[in-house]
Amino acid sequence: MDFTLLVIIIVLALIFDYINGFHDAANSIATIVATKVLTPFQAVLWAAAFNFAAYFISMYWIGEFKIGNTIAKSVNENFITLEVILAGLIAAIIWNLLTWKLGIPSSSSHTLLGGFMGAALAHAGALSENGVDVINYAKVIPTFLFIFCAPLIGMFIAYLITILIMNICRKVNPHKADKWFKKLQLVSSALFSLGHGGNDAQKVMGIIGAAVICYHMNIGDVAYTALDSSHRFAHFVEDWAWVPFVSFLAIGLGTLSGGWKIVKTMGSKITKVTPLEGVAAETAGAVTLYLTEHMGVPVSTTHTITGSIIGVGITKRISAVRWGVTINLLWAWILTIPVSALIAGIMYYILKMFL
Repeated sequence: MDFTLLVIIIVLALIFDYINGFHDAANSIATIVATKVLTPFQAVLWAAAFNFAAYFISMYWIGEFKIGNTIAKSVNENFITLEVILAGLIAAIIWNLLTWKLGIPSSSSHTLLGGFMGAALAHAGALSENGVDVINYAKVIPTFLFIFCAPLIGMFIAYLITILIMNICRKVNPHKADKWFKKLQLVSSALFSLGHGGNDAQKVMGIIGAAVICYHMNIGDVAYTALDSSHRFAHFVEDWAWVPFVSFLAIGLGTLSGGWKIVKTMGSKITKVTPLEGVAAETAGAVTLYLTEHMGVPVSTTHTITGSIIGVGITKRISAVRWGVTINLLWAWILTIPVSALIAGIMYYILKMFL
């Protein structure tokens, strides 16, 4: 039964990864489509290629998967069961599909984290009160803080880059500059797509890792039980080397499917974006993602690029940003974790009735 559940979890996690790809495709291609540098199809092909290329950077250059490790350890291992992980995944898929249908650019990473924690809390409540923290706050609190910090960092960096570029290019022929920035957008969107792949594919890896470790611990596998908990994820990566590869591949394939409703919101509804501003926003978003990946903090690529787009918008004037749209997005961000946790808790109790 445990092995069957593990297989179901892995399949669902990769489906979530695929959904994450088309749900978040807009993040890296919205500005490049809005400025007509590439057609929507060319843009998703470009982004998907670099989503997958991020695997080779994480595996062979960085040499570790810090974000995956953070997700896997966001819940105390005493409260992780295969049923908990399954309930969390189902909740995350439901919320992701719902927000995609409504065209709301919510965070795939936060819905995954919310689902995982919500199911674990339901499981802990179903067991008993034993004084042990269900949530690993050392891992989770930085993630909560970066719901607000990531877009602010992106906004600040984008503002600085835009001002810097405008000062450097103030004497350049506008038509000539526009042509150059359209070409540079290919580079900046590629950089952001690398960050998106490296950040988001690892979140699914982390969930699969938690499930695999739980399974091996349940069957008493000495290779896992003999290890300290801090080393089990690294052993999982070595032992199940195909999981990172497939996780990055799935998000790339998902990006190929696109997400046109969200492209429209991100590319035009927040603020009108020029090629220069597209370069600034995507570069700022990429820098933010690389910084947080280095820190091992899972952040939302959606939040990051939204903050970056706002940053370039306010270089013109505060009113250039459509704050009504932005406030609606903020509500979606705030609600994602608690709503996902609630759905996961309900799913956990439903699953326990049948498993």
